[in-house]
Amino acid sequence: MADRLAGVPLAPYTTLRTGGPARAFTQARTQDELVAIVAEADHEGEPVLVLGGGSNLVVSDGGFDGLVVRVATRGVDVTAPNSVAGDGRALVTVQAGEDWDALVARCVAEGWSGVECLSGIPGLVGSTPIQNVGAYGQDVSQTVAAVRVYDRATGEVGDLTAAECGFAYRHSAFKHDPGRHMVLAVTYALERSPLSGPVAYKELAARLGVEIGARVPLADAREAVLELRRGKGMVLDPDDPDTRSAGSFFTNPVLGPEEAAALALRAPGHPRWDMPDGTVKIPAAWLIENAGFPKGYEKGRVRISTKHTLALTNPSGEAGAAELLALAREVRDGVHEKFGVWLVNEPVLVGVSL
Repeated sequence: MADRLAGVPLAPYTTLRTGGPARAFTQARTQDELVAIVAEADHEGEPVLVLGGGSNLVVSDGGFDGLVVRVATRGVDVTAPNSVAGDGRALVTVQAGEDWDALVARCVAEGWSGVECLSGIPGLVGSTPIQNVGAYGQDVSQTVAAVRVYDRATGEVGDLTAAECGFAYRHSAFKHDPGRHMVLAVTYALERSPLSGPVAYKELAARLGVEIGARVPLADAREAVLELRRGKGMVLDPDDPDTRSAGSFFTNPVLGPEEAAALALRAPGHPRWDMPDGTVKIPAAWLIENAGFPKGYEKGRVRISTKHTLALTNPSGEAGAAELLALAREVRDGVHEKFGVWLVNEPVLVGVSL
């Protein structure tokens, strides 16, 4: 079993650079080790925080009164990469501790199409199905074939199908019941093609100079996405204080017909995306800016990113979670007062609440 350390500060393990000490801290380098550590802690009734890349996490300034298990598993296995089998896709099974963007870079280099628009997203593979990570017209639910999990309720290791993962916009069955399943590995079904999936996002199509629905070389799609993300401070860079964030702090609200009608009365002509199920998705960035919170809006040592309204940042790396959440509440409450819409946080909150 891996060694345990006491009092390890968690701030360095998060992209926001917030978080107090863990009562106990360890790392798991294999699936078996990860399962054994968590199973033992569960048996002893010890609280557990499974830590990935820390890119979607806000940890209390008081830290975590339990065991923090950092996922450090490695490995990428490919089924029939040089042949067309079944539906013609390569099955790529990746351990939860692999770096996500490194995987995307490899997929682009190998000619595995389907995740290229998810370039530049920080974090580890294990977090991608939990959040149903998405950007620029793609999300992982489009390519996830199976997720290997440890079921902490039954003590069993097994595989969930994509349907069993309950994917929805920035949501999944894992988020619905966050304490039950621990992701061990993810299998992606990727098209063997030198071309991207159909470009589905207007801003990306404009950057590439193509029409919506066009396909472009994988490397071109990846580079265009990285350029767009860098311009918004969404690619980790130690020299850019705007990247000391958890990415988008709020999700885009999805409104039912009555809520959408009420918003239309308050803000005629507001931007919206009509969804196939009759709901309406509203850009949270527009709500925030039009509620009086522009890029660069400061509250003490934290601020809204100077590049992207949805990101709350800790520019100096010295502010605490309490300061960041005070800004988040001010933004959330201001949007509700102006538009009657509640914003929901995207990062996972540990030991704190919004």
